[in-house]
Amino acid sequence: MAASSRPALVEGLKPLAENYDLILCDVWGVLHNGVTAYETAGDALTRFRAKGGRVVLVSNAPRPGAAVGAQLDRFKVPRTAYDAIVTSGDLTRLAIEERIDKVVNHIGPPRDMGMYDGLDVRFGRIEEADYVVCSGFDDDENETVEDYRSRLEAMRRRDLLMVCANPDLIVERGHMILPCAGTIALAYEEMGGMVFYAGKPHAPVYERALAIASQLGGRSIPKERVLAVGDAIRTDIAGAVGFGIDSLLIARGIHAKELGLHEGDLVSDHVQDWADRQPVTPTALMDMLAWEA
Repeated sequence: MAASSRPALVEGLKPLAENYDLILCDVWGVLHNGVTAYETAGDALTRFRAKGGRVVLVSNAPRPGAAVGAQLDRFKVPRTAYDAIVTSGDLTRLAIEERIDKVVNHIGPPRDMGMYDGLDVRFGRIEEADYVVCSGFDDDENETVEDYRSRLEAMRRRDLLMVCANPDLIVERGHMILPCAGTIALAYEEMGGMVFYAGKPHAPVYERALAIASQLGGRSIPKERVLAVGDAIRTDIAGAVGFGIDSLLIARGIHAKELGLHEGDLVSDHVQDWADRQPVTPTALMDMLAWEA
């Protein structure tokens, strides 16, 4: 689909489907909101695959793809909706493996420790660590970046690399908007610290997803036949633009409040106006992911 200066308003995936062989789809904010699955989204991807397309879920979750798959099963997202899952947790694990002889300090909740499973990792305090992995806030409902300022300052004094396992700044959980590891990483970067971002909007996660899709299909897939779907301008859309692929922004995600969208509202011209003012512009806009209106 040729990009235009103004993103197209679309009511469903159906009219776009013939233009693409592969969809790289965000998970949180598109397939579910952290509490409830969006049935129309799973149905849309299932129908796209039924027509011969492939779907790779690309998530900034700081957990392995298998763990995200198990979560999707609990939400009852149909497995017919996707071929594979690639997460920032997967890329973080690769970064850890490359530094397996180094001491790591972990910032983040216990639920994210699965990325270390099976690895002979040595953990240590910041004062003895060679690098830091940040997967998020210990308590994302009550903490802010300021609660981590002293740790970041200690890291900066030692010039430690931070591996950010979730580049998202915020995430929607039910009706709450909560901070993610990307917020801590951004603060560290602003202090002059070095950060490796393991997920979107950076190219490695897209390269891995495209390679997996090409391997599954037995042929390479040109970028002009790839569509990225997501709800975040900074990660999903910026990542797609940077990687050179088309993008579909789901408006009823983390930007819904900013856009003034309420239940029952439909994407309209004012959403196009808002998209035009962003640093990067999606190819198309949709209310929520669905096959057709």
